[in-house]
Amino acid sequence: MTPNTIKRINWAGGIVTVLTVVIAVIWAFPLYWGIISSLKPENEVVRPYIELWPDTLTFEHYWFALTETQIGTWYINSIVTSLGVTVLTVSTSMFAGYALSQLRFPGRTVLWWLILASFMVPTQVLIINHFVLMANMSLLNSWAGIILPQLIHPVIIIVYKQFFDQVPKDYREAAAMDNASEWNVLFKIYIPMNWGVTTALSIVTFIWAWNAFLWPFLAVTRTEMMTITVGITQVFDAFGVYYARQLSAAVLAGVPVALAYLLFQRRVTQAITLSAGIKG
Repeated sequence: MTPNTIKRINWAGGIVTVLTVVIAVIWAFPLYWGIISSLKPENEVVRPYIELWPDTLTFEHYWFALTETQIGTWYINSIVTSLGVTVLTVSTSMFAGYALSQLRFPGRTVLWWLILASFMVPTQVLIINHFVLMANMSLLNSWAGIILPQLIHPVIIIVYKQFFDQVPKDYREAAAMDNASEWNVLFKIYIPMNWGVTTALSIVTFIWAWNAFLWPFLAVTRTEMMTITVGITQVFDAFGVYYARQLSAAVLAGVPVALAYLLFQRRVTQAITLSAGIKG
C-alpha cells in the first residue's frame, strides 16, 4: 500500500468521522433541548430565542409531575401491560416458530405464507377492528384491552423459526430415541440453545410495548388506566399547557427505556439486527 493510498484512506476516514459526529449531534439535540427545557422556569421556555442553558435551574416541574399527577399509577399500568405484551408475544411466537420449524401438520405451508404476508398489512389498518372487538368484549379501559391487540408480531415468529431451523437434527433424533415429548424437546433442547435470541427479542418487545402510544390512547379514556405515554398528555391545569411540565413528564416516561437500553445495549442491537435482516 503506497503512502498516497494511505493518505486517501485517512482523509476518507476523517470525513466519515466528521459526518458521523455531525449526524449524532443533530439527532441528540432535540433530546438535549427537551431535558434542558424541563429544567427551566416556564417563562424561559416560551422565550422567542434559543438558550442552550437555563438562566435559572429548577426541578419544580419534576416535583409537580411526581406529586400532582398520577404518574405512579401510569408507571404501574405501563409495567403491567408491557410485561404482559412481552411474555405473551415471546412465548406464543416461540411456540409458533417451533411448530412451523419442526412439526408437520396440514396447512403448515399456508400458515407460513400468511405470516410472511402479514408484513404487508400495517398495524394501523387493524385499529378500527381492534377497537370494535375490544368494545364488544367490554375490554376497553382495562389491562387486557391494552395488551391483547398488541400481540401481533410476525417478525418474532420468523426469527424463532429461522433459529430453530439451524439446530442440528441430531439433537431431535436423540430425544426421539429417548421417547421425549415435543414439550421436552422444546424446553430442554431448542430454547436453551437459543436463550440469547429470546433475551434480545424480549428486551426489544418490552421497549416497543412501553413506547406504544396510538392503541393505548384509543383504548383508554379513564385517567387511572392510562399508560405513561398516554398519561403525560394529561399534565396540564386550568390555566392551560405548561411546556416544561410536559417535558419533565416525558423525560420521566423515557427513563426506564433509556436505562433498559443502556443495560442491555448489545442484546437490543442484536434483536434489531435480526429483525432488520428478516425484513430486508
